[in-house]
Amino acid sequence: MIWRYSMAAHRRAGVSVVIPVRGRVRLLAALLTGLAEARARCPEPTEVIVVDDSDPADADRHRAACRRHDAAYLRGPRRVGAKRNLGARAARFDLIAFVDSDCEADPDFLQHAAKALREAPRDVGAVAGPVDMIGTETATLRLFRRTQEMHQPFAWPRAYDRITWAATANLTVRAEAFEAVGGFAEDTLTIVGGEDVDLGVRMTKAGHATACAPGAVVYHSRQTGDSLLSIARRLFTYGRAAHWLNVRHPERREPRLNPVSALAAVGAVAAAAAPATRGRSLWAVPAAAAALLAQHAHRRRVPGDGATAVPGLVASTVLDWAFDAGEFVGAWQVGRPHYLFSRFGFMDDRTFVPRAAAAGTGEAA
Repeated sequence: MIWRYSMAAHRRAGVSVVIPVRGRVRLLAALLTGLAEARARCPEPTEVIVVDDSDPADADRHRAACRRHDAAYLRGPRRVGAKRNLGARAARFDLIAFVDSDCEADPDFLQHAAKALREAPRDVGAVAGPVDMIGTETATLRLFRRTQEMHQPFAWPRAYDRITWAATANLTVRAEAFEAVGGFAEDTLTIVGGEDVDLGVRMTKAGHATACAPGAVVYHSRQTGDSLLSIARRLFTYGRAAHWLNVRHPERREPRLNPVSALAAVGAVAAAAAPATRGRSLWAVPAAAAALLAQHAHRRRVPGDGATAVPGLVASTVLDWAFDAGEFVGAWQVGRPHYLFSRFGFMDDRTFVPRAAAAGTGEAA
């Protein structure tokens, strides 16, 4: 557990915003500027806490921005979950909003998030709002939108009434529920990735549901993912984190044909047979890769996709394989080679309640 003692009784009613950051000087300044208006519109008292581990030059710029915008500045550890915990421990108020440093807040974000939690049933421990992308959309980012492993959680708060977990780009929690489950894990396999999923799953298991607040909108900058390399790196990191999640929540592990694991297996067999086949068996590897690529690209076709969409379908499939490669590496890193042909179940039909279904049962939407 992270909390040495409960601070719930010492917190006043209000909203504390916690922002972890490293670098991103201009983006954080823009976020703090937007939050100033959101704080002015919020009927409750508010504060902003920035937790930073930037290099000295950027840290000085962040301190100056915090002074300009009435935000507290803390030096923090490297792991993002640990940063958020440090900010939460320093928070004075009973609602804690987690926002990422490459985001901007809608002017009504704080009042909507606070209202949603105040009016929610007591079994609701957190509310999640939508995360909309802003900024110039390049050809790379149009390709990125076709990937299946990223950004789906950003849209969930408009489609669902309750979800198992939410991206911490836009998540507001009751401090008492957050404390009760021990906050974010600080022993993650990666510096960032998986800690938000783990928190949501643990809160759900403990009876602290995550409800959705469609009006509490945060905007995510496209500047932090505008190259194929940066997208592939992020997907690879999240893939590695997926098997760390399987270790923590083994009941959510699902069987799956990971294409990278499959190609590794085909390659191992082909290499073993190469002496007897005079190398001809090695052709099985590109053949298997082409078959898997065609199958996975075909599965992501949508109505209206013609021949011109094929290159984008193939390219987005290859990008998603960066996530699969991360899973392949992550299985070995956590010492679970039998995880090579499985994945973490990010969605759970028992705890993901569609908005229409909730309305039909009379549940608050």
